[in-house]
Amino acid sequence: MSEDLWPPHALDDPEAPAPRASGDGGVTLIIPTFNESANIAELLGRLTDSLPAHPPCEVLFVDDSTDDTPAVIEKAAADCPFPVTVLHRASPDGGLGGAVVAGIGRAASDWIVVMDADLQHPPHLVPELVGEGNRTGADLVVASRYLPGGSRAGLAGGYRVAVSRGATWLTKGLFPRALRGISDPMSGFFAMRRTAVTADALRPLGYKILLELAVRCRPARTAEVPFVFQDRYAGESKSTAREGLRFLTHLAALRSAAPLARMIGFGLIGLTGFVPNLLALWLLTHAGMHYLPAEIVANQAGVLWNFVLIEQLLFRDRRHRHRADRLGRFALLANADLLLRIPLIALFVGKLGLEVLPATALALVTTFVLRFVATEALVYLPRGSRAAAPTRS
Repeated sequence: MSEDLWPPHALDDPEAPAPRASGDGGVTLIIPTFNESANIAELLGRLTDSLPAHPPCEVLFVDDSTDDTPAVIEKAAADCPFPVTVLHRASPDGGLGGAVVAGIGRAASDWIVVMDADLQHPPHLVPELVGEGNRTGADLVVASRYLPGGSRAGLAGGYRVAVSRGATWLTKGLFPRALRGISDPMSGFFAMRRTAVTADALRPLGYKILLELAVRCRPARTAEVPFVFQDRYAGESKSTAREGLRFLTHLAALRSAAPLARMIGFGLIGLTGFVPNLLALWLLTHAGMHYLPAEIVANQAGVLWNFVLIEQLLFRDRRHRHRADRLGRFALLANADLLLRIPLIALFVGKLGLEVLPATALALVTTFVLRFVATEALVYLPRGSRAAAPTRS
């Protein structure tokens, strides 16, 4: 991935952090942009009116635009009393969340504030977010629509309100401990101490970066301030059904990060594989195929189904091998499960004296655990085992 930085003198070393205004501490505003040129001048104007001289502030736009947004930023920044930098990404890896992580990697200030460019997040609250963190000692301060004095008025229509509320209930139900004290985990407007987050620990997918930060980094102390979600100043919302699907996939990946949760998910996905297996068996036998070869072929339909779901929901960030290699290994393990189960049943009946049904149940559990462990070790290598290997899917 190539990156362009504006202004050219801002970073001589592409790996160096973004420049910072002189003085102790400091605040970096990370603003991800995608075709937001119509909002830039108004946004920077309001920030100029809102940001104090101390602590020193800078603005870092992480831009994935295909329009003239970087040029508009350059022109509007000429009148700003604070440094303004653009990091233009040639490839929008990770979506909006990936843009924020790229910005975190550049920031050198004590505080980082994340906000949108469309002015639905009021710029005048930036000092209040940082001030609340300094006052309370919090590592993360969230601007919440659900506190007294807050509002989600800027959400367009009842459908988006219902989706936002439903997503909030879902995430808080899935992550009750990580999101304790955060009433609005879907907020995209928040401040955090630079020391409380490690960019390398984040693996964002889509636009809900606060959820990623709260679950993976587990800030020791959180605080909130109310805010009124504003109407978009110009342009159109980037929320789509595809982003909603990415959000659900992201939830599954976060929830399955722990080994036990991943094993449970592995088992539940395996149970769903009976549906395509039985459907394929019915189609093949009704087409005239003998039931024995039909059983073998139908089993592959269940294996493929399980592979697709496991790839997307459990091991999305550990797909270091080539896809064909992963599929071949996964299919081999899944079919070996059948071959191993029969001698295990015979062993449990002959040596342990178990009845056939409990012996079969014990064999199923044993082969399931072995297949899960083997899948993790032989198909999806743990992070760091092949850190240099590129993801090829």
